[in-house]
Amino acid sequence: MDSQKNITLIGAGLVGSLLSQYLAKRGHKVSIFEKRSDMRKAGYVGGRSINLALSHRGFNGLRAMGLEEEIRKVGIPMYGRVIHQINGDVQYQAYGKEDEAIYSVSRGGLNKRLMELADENPNISIQFDERCFDVDVQNAICHFENMQTKEHTTVKSDVVLSADGAFSAARLALQTKTDRFEYSQHYLDQGYKELTIPAGPNGEFLLEKNALHIWPRNQYMLIALPNLDGSFTCTLFFPFEGNPSFTSLQTEAQVREFLTREFPNVVALSPEVVSEYMANPNGSLVTVKCFPWVHKDKLGLMGDASHAIVPFFGQGMNAGFEDCFEFGNLMDKHGDNWEALLAEFQDIRKINADAIADMAVENFIEMRDKVADQKFLLRKKIEAKLNKHFPENYVSKYSLVSFSTKPYRYALEMGFRQDALFEKVLAIQGIENNWDSDETFAKLEVLLKEFQFLN
Repeated sequence: MDSQKNITLIGAGLVGSLLSQYLAKRGHKVSIFEKRSDMRKAGYVGGRSINLALSHRGFNGLRAMGLEEEIRKVGIPMYGRVIHQINGDVQYQAYGKEDEAIYSVSRGGLNKRLMELADENPNISIQFDERCFDVDVQNAICHFENMQTKEHTTVKSDVVLSADGAFSAARLALQTKTDRFEYSQHYLDQGYKELTIPAGPNGEFLLEKNALHIWPRNQYMLIALPNLDGSFTCTLFFPFEGNPSFTSLQTEAQVREFLTREFPNVVALSPEVVSEYMANPNGSLVTVKCFPWVHKDKLGLMGDASHAIVPFFGQGMNAGFEDCFEFGNLMDKHGDNWEALLAEFQDIRKINADAIADMAVENFIEMRDKVADQKFLLRKKIEAKLNKHFPENYVSKYSLVSFSTKPYRYALEMGFRQDALFEKVLAIQGIENNWDSDETFAKLEVLLKEFQFLN
């Protein structure tokens, strides 16, 4: 066995809690420090959490720790989108093949379970209410402040791994204490607010259970994901400024008029939606990119600490769990050579993290604007047909991201090729009415060969 390392892990969120188990499984001693109180005792506070969509990459990370089936049991499969038009029309769009689904899971419930499993491992300890306020990146020394007592603690370890989110203290230390550190953050003009659709009188789902619901309204949208208790967690993505916006809607009367006009079936199903809107905070949406993620053999950034993304491809948690999976493979490969391990982890993950960050922003525009567009809907039907006839040659970008472990960068590049292909496909004369004909299929085969999807 490789020599045991004493590892300080900053953050007991989803990625930190899972990563700790990858580390402990390989014999390392892991001390987790978490700024928040223990959510298992304090309770998970809602109002600022977008429900999570767990897909193939996330399950792959859980599977390696033997957690896949347990987590599937507490998730709800969503096999497609249900689009709610403003005129009351409802359309269903399958995500992939008949058995392909993404799973709606509770962020708090999943985090609690991962913490419980970490606590059961004798090589892992978790200390709560400990805020990291500084890191000596050269010597793997962390400085913590207890959120209750304000007492300061200094912790020296062999390696520091940081999974403390989009505003990471360890990343800030890298930025301010090392040379040529690159950092960017970009906020969307839209923020979000959490709302709910309650379960029916007998605990029944008031909307289709096995789907992600979208109310697209161009500059804003509402989505809803199912929960095990029959309710739906809704998220309104809405501009901070302008009209309408979070700024312009100030009174209950204004909010009620807006929601009733734009989302009438949600207001009908959720009597408390206006009071929830007034009570719940607004959240912001940020993309973080940085480089380097590591410092020699002393420090590595994980998950949102190195690559925070907006939630519109449902890949933030999945990308973080894939970080854990890849890190586990590299621990097996490099053994005690932590400098090589961290360097290769950065090489493998940085390019893919940047790719999914860009695709997530692009998917916001798709969900908000395009899901109701007739050309977009036609493209989805044709893509499904191409995948059915050529399953090895044509896989949509969405399926590559959500239902495979192909690198995100590959999915991004394949998406560019598919966009170029469909510029010509949708220009075929009369395709709106003849997309499923043999004649059109012959033309599609020619174009697939032209764009090198077929030999």
